[in-house]
Amino acid sequence: MKPELINPLTLAYLGDAVFEVYVREYLIVEKNILKPDSLAKEAINYVSAKAHASFMHAALDNNWLTDEEIAIYKRGRNAKPKHQNKNVNVLEHNQSSGFECLIGYLYLTNNHERIKEIFEYFKAFVGESR
Repeated sequence: MKPELINPLTLAYLGDAVFEVYVREYLIVEKNILKPDSLAKEAINYVSAKAHASFMHAALDNNWLTDEEIAIYKRGRNAKPKHQNKNVNVLEHNQSSGFECLIGYLYLTNNHERIKEIFEYFKAFVGESR
Protein backbone atom coordinates (compact mmCIF):
# COMPACT_ATOMS: atom_id res chain seq x y z
CA MET A 1 0.00 0.00 0.00
CA LYS A 2 1.32 3.41 -0.96
CA PRO A 3 1.02 5.96 1.87
CA GLU A 4 0.53 8.80 -0.62
CA LEU A 5 -2.71 7.13 -1.73
CA ILE A 6 -4.14 6.70 1.77
CA ASN A 7 -6.83 9.09 2.94
CA PRO A 8 -5.05 11.89 4.86
CA LEU A 9 -7.41 11.53 7.82
CA THR A 10 -6.48 7.84 8.02
CA LEU A 11 -2.82 8.85 8.06
CA ALA A 12 -3.67 11.35 10.81
CA TYR A 13 -5.39 8.59 12.81
CA LEU A 14 -2.21 6.51 12.64
CA GLY A 15 0.04 9.52 13.22
CA ASP A 16 -1.88 10.42 16.37
CA ALA A 17 -1.20 6.96 17.82
CA VAL A 18 2.47 6.97 16.79
CA PHE A 19 3.07 10.41 18.26
CA GLU A 20 1.30 9.42 21.48
CA VAL A 21 3.79 6.56 21.91
CA TYR A 22 6.73 8.95 21.46
CA VAL A 23 5.24 11.30 24.04
CA ARG A 24 4.51 8.57 26.57
CA GLU A 25 7.99 7.08 26.23
CA TYR A 26 9.56 10.51 26.63
CA LEU A 27 7.53 11.35 29.73
CA ILE A 28 8.26 8.02 31.40
CA VAL A 29 11.86 7.37 30.35
CA GLU A 30 13.36 10.84 30.01
CA LYS A 31 11.25 12.95 32.36
CA ASN A 32 10.79 10.07 34.82
CA ILE A 33 7.10 10.76 35.38
CA LEU A 34 5.67 7.54 36.73
CA LYS A 35 2.26 8.37 38.18
CA PRO A 36 -0.60 7.89 35.71
CA ASP A 37 -2.43 11.07 36.72
CA SER A 38 0.76 13.12 36.36
CA LEU A 39 1.45 11.49 33.00
CA ALA A 40 -1.99 12.39 31.71
CA LYS A 41 -1.66 16.02 32.85
CA GLU A 42 1.81 16.41 31.32
CA ALA A 43 0.87 14.65 28.07
CA ILE A 44 -1.70 17.36 27.33
CA ASN A 45 1.19 19.73 26.64
CA TYR A 46 2.27 17.45 23.80
CA VAL A 47 -0.81 15.80 22.32
CA SER A 48 -3.37 18.60 22.14
CA ALA A 49 -4.57 20.16 18.90
CA LYS A 50 -3.37 23.52 20.23
CA ALA A 51 0.16 22.17 20.82
CA HIS A 52 0.30 20.57 17.37
CA ALA A 53 -0.99 23.71 15.64
CA SER A 54 1.46 25.95 17.50
CA PHE A 55 4.32 23.62 16.68
CA MET A 56 3.41 23.60 12.99
CA HIS A 57 3.52 27.41 12.91
CA ALA A 58 7.02 27.29 14.40
CA ALA A 59 8.12 24.44 12.11
CA LEU A 60 6.99 26.34 9.02
CA ASP A 61 8.44 29.66 10.21
CA ASN A 62 11.81 28.04 11.02
CA ASN A 63 12.05 25.85 7.90
CA TRP A 64 12.18 22.63 9.93
CA LEU A 65 10.24 20.73 7.24
CA THR A 66 11.06 19.68 3.70
CA ASP A 67 8.88 20.68 0.77
CA GLU A 68 7.54 17.10 0.64
CA GLU A 69 6.67 17.19 4.35
CA ILE A 70 4.90 20.53 3.93
CA ALA A 71 2.84 19.08 1.08
CA ILE A 72 1.84 16.09 3.23
CA TYR A 73 0.98 18.41 6.14
CA LYS A 74 -1.20 20.52 3.85
CA ARG A 75 -2.97 17.40 2.55
CA GLY A 76 -3.91 16.50 6.12
CA ARG A 77 -4.73 20.07 7.10
CA ASN A 78 -7.05 20.53 4.14
CA ALA A 79 -8.91 17.22 4.55
CA LYS A 80 -12.50 17.72 5.60
CA PRO A 81 -13.63 15.52 8.51
CA LYS A 82 -17.27 14.43 8.62
CA HIS A 83 -17.51 15.40 12.29
CA GLN A 84 -15.96 18.37 14.02
CA ASN A 85 -14.81 18.27 17.64
CA LYS A 86 -16.86 20.87 19.53
CA ASN A 87 -14.10 21.53 22.08
CA VAL A 88 -11.44 22.55 19.55
CA ASN A 89 -11.05 25.55 17.29
CA VAL A 90 -11.56 24.39 13.66
CA LEU A 91 -8.30 25.95 12.45
CA GLU A 92 -6.27 24.33 15.23
CA HIS A 93 -7.99 21.01 14.64
CA ASN A 94 -7.15 21.10 10.94
CA GLN A 95 -3.53 22.06 11.59
CA SER A 96 -3.27 19.27 14.16
CA SER A 97 -4.68 16.82 11.62
CA GLY A 98 -2.01 17.96 9.17
CA PHE A 99 0.72 17.36 11.74
CA GLU A 100 -0.65 13.92 12.58
CA CYS A 101 -0.97 13.11 8.86
CA LEU A 102 2.73 13.91 8.43
CA ILE A 103 3.69 11.64 11.34
CA GLY A 104 1.51 8.83 9.96
CA TYR A 105 3.05 9.21 6.51
CA LEU A 106 6.60 9.16 7.89
CA TYR A 107 5.77 6.09 9.94
CA LEU A 108 4.40 4.17 6.95
CA THR A 109 7.41 5.11 4.85
CA ASN A 110 9.67 3.76 7.62
CA ASN A 111 11.19 7.17 8.15
CA HIS A 112 11.49 6.71 11.91
CA GLU A 113 14.66 8.80 12.11
CA ARG A 114 12.78 11.79 10.75
CA ILE A 115 9.97 11.27 13.25
CA LYS A 116 12.61 11.32 15.99
CA GLU A 117 14.08 14.56 14.60
CA ILE A 118 10.66 16.19 14.47
CA PHE A 119 9.96 14.99 18.00
CA GLU A 120 13.23 16.59 19.17
CA TYR A 121 12.11 19.91 17.64
CA PHE A 122 8.71 19.40 19.24
CA LYS A 123 10.17 18.78 22.73
CA ALA A 124 12.32 21.90 22.46
CA PHE A 125 9.35 23.91 21.23
CA VAL A 126 7.11 22.78 24.09
CA GLY A 127 9.90 23.55 26.57
CA GLU A 128 10.25 27.08 25.18
CA SER A 129 6.49 27.64 25.15
CA ARG A 130 6.10 27.07 28.87
